[in-house]
Amino acid sequence: MEKAKYIWMDGKLVNWDDAKVHVLTHTLHYGNGVFEGTRAYQTKDGLAIFRLEEHCKRLYNSAKITAIKPNIEIDELKNAHIELLKANEFKSNVYLRPLIYLGYGVMGVYHVKAPVHTMIAAWEWGAYLGDEGLEKGIRVMTSSIVRNSIRSNFGKAKAVANYLNSQMAKYEAIQAGFEEALMLDDNGFAAEGSGECLFIVRDGVLISPPNDNSLESITQATVLELAEDMGIKIQRRNITRDEIYICDEAFFTGTAAEVTPVNSLDNRTIGEGKRGEMTKKLQSAYFDVVFGRDQRYKHYLTYI
Repeated sequence: MEKAKYIWMDGKLVNWDDAKVHVLTHTLHYGNGVFEGTRAYQTKDGLAIFRLEEHCKRLYNSAKITAIKPNIEIDELKNAHIELLKANEFKSNVYLRPLIYLGYGVMGVYHVKAPVHTMIAAWEWGAYLGDEGLEKGIRVMTSSIVRNSIRSNFGKAKAVANYLNSQMAKYEAIQAGFEEALMLDDNGFAAEGSGECLFIVRDGVLISPPNDNSLESITQATVLELAEDMGIKIQRRNITRDEIYICDEAFFTGTAAEVTPVNSLDNRTIGEGKRGEMTKKLQSAYFDVVFGRDQRYKHYLTYI
């Protein structure tokens, strides 16, 4: 990660190296915090944040779910994203990480009296799964780590604690020689990647699991909207891992992952073992949107 000049913390721009918290920060010990991943792209009209409104709304929804009362109003947070990007004077594409967390002041599991803080960090970041992966696809394995059960955690919250099993799934996959993990839900159906939503293509139909056991993804919703506007037939239904083995195409989506093809799962080659035609079409359309080249979706961009 390359350093930027500033991080926004509780209403102030702080030098990158001075953005610190106490070791007894409540979130560090008990895992209750909520965050977002947001991207800004260098368009021909300047740097633009993709779907800022939706990301901020999901952040505050996550805080509500996890019983955190934000210390910053949502409109101030939106403006803070813009302030931070202007101050850092980025020259390429940027990843933004807003976080609402519980700070130093109390210990113990009961969190309500812990002070609430909000920060936004931003840095220049390329393709999460590699530029080569965007074209040739990535190798994926089914993880032994199951996606958080809806009976034990709040899956609709993008919460800090929810990502421990994602972290372990990613670790397991990379240690085994793969690039990403597919996580099943506790019923054995495909849920998502360690930080991405799943799509497959069979006989010209675009299929993605329902969000019963996955985060309500903003990138997934964007791809579904693009597909619908293209006249592609869409199904939202459960997918088994052996159906992925025999599908024509598969790809992951996410703010970080964007639209990344999956060329194999569990050493079974998917389709022709490279980016498929529908994946390529949707990937191209997605990049046209985020780079401001498609006028129909310019309302999703907040220009700096």
